Amino acid sequence: MSKLIYLDNAATTKVAQEVVDAMIPYFTENYGNPSSVYGFAAKNKDAITKQREIIAGALGAQANEIYFTAGGSESDNWALKATAEAYKSKGNHIITTKIEHHAILHTGDYLEKCGYEVTYLDVDENGVVKLEDLKAAIRPTTILISVMFANNEIGTIQPIKEIGAIARENGILFHTDAVQAFGQVPINVDEYNIDMLSASGHKLNGPKGIGFLYIRKGVKIRSFVHGGAQERKRRAGTENVPGIIGLGTATARAMRTMEERTAKEKELRDYLIGRILDEVPYVKLNGHPENRLPNNANFSFRFIEGESLLIMLDMKGICGSSGSACTSGSLDPSHVLLAIGLPHEIAHGSLRLTLSEETTKEDIDYVVESVKEIVANLRNMSPLYEDFVRKNK
Repeated sequence: MSKLIYLDNAATTKVAQEVVDAMIPYFTENYGNPSSVYGFAAKNKDAITKQREIIAGALGAQANEIYFTAGGSESDNWALKATAEAYKSKGNHIITTKIEHHAILHTGDYLEKCGYEVTYLDVDENGVVKLEDLKAAIRPTTILISVMFANNEIGTIQPIKEIGAIARENGILFHTDAVQAFGQVPINVDEYNIDMLSASGHKLNGPKGIGFLYIRKGVKIRSFVHGGAQERKRRAGTENVPGIIGLGTATARAMRTMEERTAKEKELRDYLIGRILDEVPYVKLNGHPENRLPNNANFSFRFIEGESLLIMLDMKGICGSSGSACTSGSLDPSHVLLAIGLPHEIAHGSLRLTLSEETTKEDIDYVVESVKEIVANLRNMSPLYEDFVRKNK
């Protein structure tokens, strides 16, 4: 395969060269354990502190509110499970949505089995939480609201500031899964009244296997991994120093390049969306038409199977997705697309394309022409499409 166009950046991103360069010395030269007392290792402890400060600065937070984890899923689990445990004397009710990442949904299932009550809010046809539904769901026993900042499949950005205000007014903790949003849109935890926030390095040109959980000072979250005294006794285990260096470097880079990078992504995203909607019949854009992540485009094509489309795109050197990478082996339609009201047969024909700063207009043109050809060929083999055309002549 001579050509490769990677449009699955919501699943993972290419590690930036400056991130790789920053990490390498911490594998080969500065390899000391930060918990050791001698000077050689203490340098690594100082390096971790610097990265913590960089990440905190990106959120308008304090350095001692940043806790390093293995990634977004661990951070989500920590936020929900530890809150449930720490605040069980106050209540046993948690509010989230039906379109969350499975790291939230499956943790909610687990907590329900442990005796907690979880409300899963509906969303509108664009995937937006209805604030009146959120207010109506609040009970005297509600201890946590967890709503993702931006959806990983359809790109819709939630009214986080308003949700945070509702939580604060009612004395309820507010957590947001910002794995897709961190580094793509500006976030200030004080402005949005965010008490906890999850993020992951590999979504912003950093390494896999590293992330963080922001925990506002004063929130009584308990230890998630027991053992040593790392992460101020809240998350034991020898620190992933190269990963932390990579995450901090990727964060600094993302903040530095955000305005120019996302402006380019938006321009190409809108060009892609416009061409697909204009040139491919019987297609729907999923997610909010404007208030969406800069690099996200998600379509549903009637009368085809998304899996077949992905395979044929792959044969042309194009990497896309039908939804979350965490459920790519599932034959079930996306829970997100079902939640916004798509019937099963249309949800099955979905395609998510997520751009990067390296994507070009020529890439988009090639992708659009390929999609047009493949969709036409798949529909020509579809008896459902044949019946539809015959009935609508």
